[in-house]
Amino acid sequence: MISLFSGAGGLDIGLCEAGFTNRLSVEIDEDAQKTLKLNQPSLKLATPGDIHKLTPSELLRQSGLQPKELTLLAGGPPCQPFSKSGYWAKGDTDRLTDPRAETLTAYLDIVKVALPQVLLLENVKGIAYSDKDEGLQLLITELNNINSEMNTSYMPEVITVNASSYGVPQHRERVFIVANRDGGTFKMPSPTHSDSKDPTLKNTLRCTTAWDSIGDLDVEPWPEDIKPKGKWADLLPTIPEGQNYLWHTDRFGGSPLFGWRTRFWSFLLKLAKNQPSWTIQAQPGPATGPFHWKGRLLSIRELARLQTFPDSYQFVGDRRSAQKQIGNAVPPAMGELFGLEIRRQFFGEQVRRKLRLIPEGREDCPVPEVPKQVPEKFLEMVGSHKAHPGTGKGPGAVLRNTNNVV
Repeated sequence: MISLFSGAGGLDIGLCEAGFTNRLSVEIDEDAQKTLKLNQPSLKLATPGDIHKLTPSELLRQSGLQPKELTLLAGGPPCQPFSKSGYWAKGDTDRLTDPRAETLTAYLDIVKVALPQVLLLENVKGIAYSDKDEGLQLLITELNNINSEMNTSYMPEVITVNASSYGVPQHRERVFIVANRDGGTFKMPSPTHSDSKDPTLKNTLRCTTAWDSIGDLDVEPWPEDIKPKGKWADLLPTIPEGQNYLWHTDRFGGSPLFGWRTRFWSFLLKLAKNQPSWTIQAQPGPATGPFHWKGRLLSIRELARLQTFPDSYQFVGDRRSAQKQIGNAVPPAMGELFGLEIRRQFFGEQVRRKLRLIPEGREDCPVPEVPKQVPEKFLEMVGSHKAHPGTGKGPGAVLRNTNNVV
């Protein structure tokens, strides 16, 4: 395999666990490069690390492969142009006009020259949003052009996956795109984990929870790097496990401090011990969760565990850099799942079904933490607050529409 946009190596760890050999990694971030080399000293990193300065032919040369010799081309182009967070902040995103979306074109340029047997591409759900799927349509169009010109049969399968359905201790919805050079189709295996009472899922295991994953890592007293900071730090202990700021609106059981849906979902969001984690963020603000159920930041090791990185895996850089590397990563267990299924479905190999990177369940989950009283300094906020008026009707959207008219 060749890995593009490798980051800290989450997808690659899983694919290698599934039996693939990484011939070359392409990554531009210096801390991520150092992380890759620290954990895999023999790994070959492409030079330069900027995919826009590395021709497809040079990439093949550095990997020691010829066209059509590559089994798997894997990678997740930066997702920010298609992210849900972008829609919240701006009412929309620039998508294909965002310079970061050029990485998708770079990926396709390499496909045209390398002609790998299998493509595996990961991105956020936003790349496939209805009426906002320019990135996905570009991929389909360019693969059709490659098929016509190079006599291949890439037919991309677009699969939306919640990682928690396959044992990852985290609700993380992403799109995976799989295509085979010879036209073979990929079928996502049935979920293995669920908390649903749906009878069609009766043979599944219970979801892997945050307690299963990090219940043994709690620390006391808290080190400086996991102490909450900022304006809202003292409000965290007042929010129950599994809740966010919506607890403190007039529709829930807390004090009415905020208007309904006037903040982004991850604002003051806390883990619940008996549920999978919420999605790990790459670049959170001081009030952006998920936070630990005890009202603190998650440690780097806890974040890595929730993404299914092995405990032996180390991250280079300060806390901000390490969290960015972890939050941007594909959970290694998802790479393991796709790697095994690619071997089974496209190459007819007998492979194991059990994922080695999934944490084992624990049966000693404690009762939920008891929320604390709202500190006096926040009581002046108690009162009647207007709910968000709806999509396209908020203050930001109104201001943007006014500016556009002018």
